[in-house]
Amino acid sequence: MENTIIKVEDVRKRYRLGVIDRTLIADEVSAMMARLRGRKDPRMALGGPVEHQRMGDYFWSLRGVSFNVAQGEVLGLVGRNGAGKSTLLKLLSRITLPTVGRISMRGKVSSLLEVGTGFHPELTGLENIYLNGAIMGMRRQEIDRKLDEIVAFSGIEHHIGTPIKRYSSGMKVRLGFAVAAHLDPEILIVDEVLAVGDAEFQRKCLGSMRTVADSGRTIIFVSHSMVSVQSLCNRAIWLDKGLIRQDGATGQVIRDYLTEYSAQTHEQEWSEDEAPGTDEVGLLSVKAISEREDGAFWISDKIKIEIEVLNRTITNDDLNVRLQVRTNNDVLAFVSDMVETIGHASWSLGRSKITCVIPADLLNDGGYRIGVAFLHQGRHWYTMEDAITIEVQEGARTGTWFHKWQGALRPKVDWTR
Repeated sequence: MENTIIKVEDVRKRYRLGVIDRTLIADEVSAMMARLRGRKDPRMALGGPVEHQRMGDYFWSLRGVSFNVAQGEVLGLVGRNGAGKSTLLKLLSRITLPTVGRISMRGKVSSLLEVGTGFHPELTGLENIYLNGAIMGMRRQEIDRKLDEIVAFSGIEHHIGTPIKRYSSGMKVRLGFAVAAHLDPEILIVDEVLAVGDAEFQRKCLGSMRTVADSGRTIIFVSHSMVSVQSLCNRAIWLDKGLIRQDGATGQVIRDYLTEYSAQTHEQEWSEDEAPGTDEVGLLSVKAISEREDGAFWISDKIKIEIEVLNRTITNDDLNVRLQVRTNNDVLAFVSDMVETIGHASWSLGRSKITCVIPADLLNDGGYRIGVAFLHQGRHWYTMEDAITIEVQEGARTGTWFHKWQGALRPKVDWTR
């Protein structure tokens, strides 16, 4: 394709586990020459495709990734931790080289991968702006024209003469993104690092990336916020264990990704012999049930939690079941007791099912860990902290704010004027 600006061909990346790889300079030169000539690394064993990520002392972060990106395209990369997203961005940013395969890119590349990447800690913020511009091949006059805009966008003009080593993580991210977005790159690469910034700065970053995309430049964007990916990207690639699982329209890729992730974690069952709990009562199953046919959980929907209990000995009403909902960051969102709603009631021996419904428009988008506890005589008897997990996603959003709202909860409250 004539407008292809990035071409990734059968890229694989291997890391050695547990030790520092000591090799001779001659071996490194031999490997580099082989890559330049389009040949395989002579240090690699011959064979077919890599079938497993872990092979002996080596870990394959990427295992044969191929795709093209057209000029002006905004590509989102999604996948669970360890899927290979950050490794791929480092390869595209030329921070490291692929073990196998080839990457072809046209134009200036600007990237923001980790806090402080590309900054010299002893230089001031102002000096680092000029350093980054020079690395990108820009003339000093070009940087001079953009300087006021970069400093204003970063919001750290009072500290621009301070050495970077004294900056906080948030200040480094502010300056790093301001430099990356304003030095007119043909290709902009941004990792999840934007999550370090505050809400107002995240708004500015997403708005800036929209401006970059509208100007016909190319963006590669990694985020665990599906709202950000869906609002910004017109195409998405789902990476799974170093392989491309799906490549297509953003909405469809995100739906399939969240549906599978949810299906893998939103229910758990045990046999009667293995049921966790006490000698008196055991936990047989916990399930989160969606209102949607595809099994996904949306902010605007009710979520039904079904719990099956094995009562071995209790013949009175002195048993309470508690639901504990935490975010993935271990923030307690809320707790709910069965007795709080339906009061005390006698339990029959054997299997019993109880359900509770989390109301619509209560949870925020993101991941939640759901625990179940048994209470006896007002005290905790047994607790399973992470019985199941769910991933709550958001539908279409209007306005200019497309990142994750702050807070463990996001209730829809009544407003009047």
